[in-house]
Parts: sequence; structure tokens; C-alpha cells
Amino acid sequence: MTAALRKVRIVGTGSYAPEKRLTNAELAVMVDTTDEWITERTGIKERRISKDGENTSDLGAEAARRCLADAGRKAEDVELIVLGTSTPETVVPATSPLIQAKIGAWNAGAVDNLAACSGFVYSLTSAWHYVASGQVKNALVIGSEVLSKITNYKDRGTCIIFGDAAGALFIEAHNEGTSDILYSKLGADGRGAPHITVKAFGTGMKITPEVQAQNLDKIYMAGREVYKFAVSKFVELIADAAKQCGVKPTEIDYIVPHQVNMRIIESAVDRLGIDRRKVYVNIDRYGNTSAASVPVAIDEAVRAGKIKRGNLVVSVAFGAGLTWGSVAIRW
Repeated sequence: MTAALRKVRIVGTGSYAPEKRLTNAELAVMVDTTDEWITERTGIKERRISKDGENTSDLGAEAARRCLADAGRKAEDVELIVLGTSTPETVVPATSPLIQAKIGAWNAGAVDNLAACSGFVYSLTSAWHYVASGQVKNALVIGSEVLSKITNYKDRGTCIIFGDAAGALFIEAHNEGTSDILYSKLGADGRGAPHITVKAFGTGMKITPEVQAQNLDKIYMAGREVYKFAVSKFVELIADAAKQCGVKPTEIDYIVPHQVNMRIIESAVDRLGIDRRKVYVNIDRYGNTSAASVPVAIDEAVRAGKIKRGNLVVSVAFGAGLTWGSVAIRW
């Protein structure tokens, strides 16, 4: 007999970004571009850059500490850590145990999720099911990235886009009311893998001087293909989440999307007839921070009073793989 699923609530949020800012004007000195060109095509004005020696686990650990403080929980209370990242510090070990050690969450299991920009939605969905099934009482879900360390700053098609940051949510089982997390959907199409890739990063290709000379250890992105994919998938995921929650897309209270590109976000919500004021966007200040973008945006939106208790909030994400995912939350 299948046990009844437990209700799950979100009890804390937190985020962190490095102090260093890389502005469009500074990039214009490094590569053939201008502030106007970047702003017009992406909506980005600046992005955060981690220091030498400041890595994925450092950013993730600080976001986790802030999240736990917001939730009023101690690190030793955590039973599971799920990390979404595109920039693990090593292939072995995973990065989540490094975060566990830095925050002292000694009672927690720890696992990485490498679904690229969809990584946080994948991670939250996984953690939700672990808690709802009763396997753990709570989970710390983190998205952390240091994309600057795998960015080619001679390629204006990618270096203008990516930045570094981390965000986190803390979820736990509860017995009153309804579940905060209502619905999620995940998907992938590996045929689109060549559209966003770092060829020399794992076991498939050794990093040699020749490989580095060709920047094969840096992010490559086919911008036009990704743009078309992201707009259509954004519309599809929002429409599906609204239907599953029994509302129209225009009746969703707030949308917190992966900060992929301002033009993609605007195009998608306009197609759905959604008021742009109901969409939280911070890409102008952070750029695209992959798996970190959704939790950073959620944390900011909550702290700014944009998201209020009782609101229906939908987050969508899409990225390398190709992967995509959505999650609907009754805040």
C-alpha cells in the first residue's frame, strides 16, 4: 500500500552573490561590444564575478547559511542537501558534501544535480518528493554557480551573459493546511545537447593545452537555437502549470523565471497575455546565473514583498541538455 504523501512547506530563503561587479562598459574594453548592444539584446547591465579561490561550494554555503537563518533552523537540523549546479568543483567528490562540511550539516545526505540552468527546479522537485514521501523530514535545496570560471571572455556571444551567484530554499514536512508545492514538471531532449555545451569538463575529453587553446573547456552556446527553444518552452510550461493548478496563465499571481534573457522572458509573457509587472526579473543586475537564478530571484522577490503568503507562484527554467522544468507553489 502506498503511504499518503506529506504536505511540504517552504520555511526559508537565502541568497548570496560575490562583491565584484563586471559592467557592460568594462566588458566593452575586453571584447567587441557596447553597453547599448548588450542591453538591447539581453537586458543585462552587470554581472557578479567570484574571486580567485572563491568556488561553487563557498557561494552555496553562504546562501545556505542565510537560508537557514531565515528559516530559524540549525545546520544540524538538515536531513538532505540537494545542489543544482553547472560548475561542480570536481568530478569526484560532488560539491554538495563540500557545502555540507562548510555549514556543519553533519546529519544530512548530500547529492548534486547537473541539469544546468534547469538544475534548481530539478533539485527542488527531487527534494519535494523526498520530504513528501517521508524519507526525510526536511531538505535544503541550493543552486550555486561560478560560471565566470568556464566563460570565454573573448566570445561576446557568451561572456556578456553569464555571472556567479547562489540561492537556497529550505523545505520541511508539516501537518496543517495545504502543501506549498503544488505541481512540477520536468523534461529533456538530449538531441539538443550540442546547443549549449562545455566539451572538455568531464571524462569525455581531456583538458590539454591544445583543447584550452580552442576554448573547448569554456561554454559554447548556439544563441539562435537556444532563443527559439526557450521562448516556446517558456510559454508551454507556464500554460501547463496554470492548467494543472486550475487557473488561466493570467491568473497566476507571480512568475519567477530562470533569468535566461530579458527578451526571451518578455516575448514569452507577452504571448501569454501576462502583465509584465507580475514577473520578477533581476537579470539586469546578475546576468544569467544558471541554476542559481531561480532561488536568487525567489529570495529577492520574497524579501521585497513582491511575493506574499497565499500567492500562486510559478517558476520555469530551461537550459543545457536540453532540459526544462516548472514548479507551482502556493506561497
